[in-house]
Amino acid sequence: CLDFIQALDACHANGWSRWTGACNQAKHDLNMCLRKERVDRTTKNREDAKVRRAKTEQAWKDLHDD
Repeated sequence: CLDFIQALDACHANGWSRWTGACNQAKHDLNMCLRKERVDRTTKNREDAKVRRAKTEQAWKDLHDD
C-alpha cells in the first residue's frame, strides 16, 4: 500500500486538491488496499486460532482420558 500512501501524500501536498475532492480516488484506493490487508490478516489469524484451539481441545481430551 506504500504506493497508494505516497500518491495520497503527493495529492495532499498540492494545496487546493485536498479541498476540492481531487484526492478522493487516491484515498479510496488507499482504503481498499488497507482493507484487503486487514481482511487477509484476520483470515490468517482466524485459521491460526482454529489450529491452536484444536490443539488445546486435544490436550484437554488427552488429560481427561488418563
